[in-house]
Amino acid sequence: MTLQQFRELPRTELAEELELLLVGKFRESLLMDDDEDLPLDISYFDLGLTSLKLTEMRQTLEDVLGVSINANVLFNEPTVSRLLDYLVDAVSDPSHAIAGATPGTD
Repeated sequence: MTLQQFRELPRTELAEELELLLVGKFRESLLMDDDEDLPLDISYFDLGLTSLKLTEMRQTLEDVLGVSINANVLFNEPTVSRLLDYLVDAVSDPSHAIAGATPGTD
């Protein structure tokens, strides 16, 4: 799905689509099975995610979503739920930086 396609979704559907994307990426990075529950309100560092994996995931998400992700959001509020809230706002706001912009400058 492209950034424009994400932006055309109603906010509720956008949140659902982004949650599916995030949960899939976090499960993959944490080597979790599809049937394992990923807590959205527990620090992903407490779940075993490393800074290196998070940096890789940030780059992947920026490429897929076409938005710049501020590193402060990833490290200062390290839960999937907070990252999801940030991404819903970032994707739904056309004034947000698009892919190719310097990450973390928003």
